[in-house]
Amino acid sequence: MASTNDLKNGMVLKLDGGKLWSVVEFQHVKPGKGPAFVRTKLKEVLTGKVVEKTFNAGVKVETANVDKRTMQYSYRDGNQFIFMDMDTYDQVPVEEGTVGDAAKYLLEGFEALVAQNDGVPLYIELPAAVELTIAETEPGLQGDRSTGGTKPATLETGAEIQVPLFVTTGEKVKVDTRDGSYLGRVK
Repeated sequence: MASTNDLKNGMVLKLDGGKLWSVVEFQHVKPGKGPAFVRTKLKEVLTGKVVEKTFNAGVKVETANVDKRTMQYSYRDGNQFIFMDMDTYDQVPVEEGTVGDAAKYLLEGFEALVAQNDGVPLYIELPAAVELTIAETEPGLQGDRSTGGTKPATLETGAEIQVPLFVTTGEKVKVDTRDGSYLGRVK
């Protein structure tokens, strides 16, 4: 249990009958009249839904124990992704729905942050950028290079991104895992 006065960004609360909510933003408000209160923006951990909620100052709220560990992605088994805890070497299965869009940028051996609550994986956090090889892309035309245009390219993971016309098949590129944008070539 914690008080609403102790809220911090990233803290996970257990509200509404056990649902987990992450604190995105909070603001203590002391109006001229009436009691102080805390205005928060909360994101549901499992669905990503964002809501605004107001608490009276000093009210007790239940906090959830979220264990974040760096784990290595091992392999995919049906609709589960198997991660290995780097400290204990335990195999942790994570459902496809929990991995979400991160699956587009996962290769064997990649490390990710796996957040768990009571042994149940909640979400996966990848590094902001990963280096992947272009598996297939059309060759750029000679005259097109000066226009700064882009073309579709398929990564070794199967994800499709937009790359500049000069990028060729087999090149290693840096990709932003948050929005799938091309960040540059890797030498």
